[in-house]
Amino acid sequence: MTETATDRMRKVKSILVTQEAPTDVNSPYLKLAEKYNLKIDFRPFIQVEPEPAKEFRKQKVDILQHTAIIFTSRNAVDHFFALCQELKLEMPADMKYFCISDQTSNYLQKYIVIRKRKIFSGLKDTKDLLEIIKKHKNEKFLFPCSDIRKSDIPDFLKQNGYTFTEAVINHTVAANLNDLKNVYYDILAFFSPSGINSLFVNFPDFKQNNTRLAAFGPTTAKAVKDAGLFLDIEAPLPNAPSMTGALELYIKRANGIK
Repeated sequence: MTETATDRMRKVKSILVTQEAPTDVNSPYLKLAEKYNLKIDFRPFIQVEPEPAKEFRKQKVDILQHTAIIFTSRNAVDHFFALCQELKLEMPADMKYFCISDQTSNYLQKYIVIRKRKIFSGLKDTKDLLEIIKKHKNEKFLFPCSDIRKSDIPDFLKQNGYTFTEAVINHTVAANLNDLKNVYYDILAFFSPSGINSLFVNFPDFKQNNTRLAAFGPTTAKAVKDAGLFLDIEAPLPNAPSMTGALELYIKRANGIK
């Protein structure tokens, strides 16, 4: 008989979130732990390593031949300017910067004098950023990214005839999780297929047994199923747009809370 999510439903006391611990004291994870008396730990299952200048040169990307750079995270900003320093490159004063949010654009001041530069910011997501990029079709865009990235930005640029170059400036690899070998959690919460890959890199003989798995986003959910694992909690849901929301709905049912 095929096992169902209801068959697997057991009381939840502990959760491992496969991300960095939140710095905000008002984090919804911390509130969830307090509200339901849970042990919630945080541990990134993946880490990002920079692309060495020697390897970057093999991509044959001439950074200074571009007129605009697209940044989708502060992490990308750090890796890009670290690479430029290694390559002994200085960004020209007329270089334009297109950032996914004000938070990312403000972070540029760590490396450049932002009041003297042309910086364009989206409100919070890729959709906003692309609306701004539409007004600058004549630029030569550089998109510094990881070897694992979403395709929405390059797909848009390609489909609409923009001049652009992708440049891999970092790599996503499995983190070393040896210290978790004998640690058990009721729920493991994943946010990317890379996290699932890291699980098996670190624990090739992993058996799910009673461990419930939560996945955020369709690609992560697919990775769980493709690995032959049972997906107990899927987010986002219409009535729970966040991972914490989906976890709370499950905990209420599993722990018999009304």
